[in-house]
Amino acid sequence: MGSEWKLQDAKSRFSELFTRAIVEGAQVVSRRGKQKVVVVSKEEYDRLTRSGGSLSQFLLNSPLAGSELNLERVRDLPRSLELEP
Repeated sequence: MGSEWKLQDAKSRFSELFTRAIVEGAQVVSRRGKQKVVVVSKEEYDRLTRSGGSLSQFLLNSPLAGSELNLERVRDLPRSLELEP
């Protein structure tokens, strides 16, 4: 991840924070010593939030699609167990 900024510094140097988020990547802003916010470019945000489609579409596009992988469930009865009191 990119640089970490204290909230007060991020507020007073917002233009620099903005530019660094675009050029260097994610910028973390902390308040009272705890990381609270990440500033990222719009391009990075779009990449991270882009919909990957449905699960069925993902599986159809999988490298295993058409590999004739046998996914049939074994229908045997469960083994008998002896439980002691």
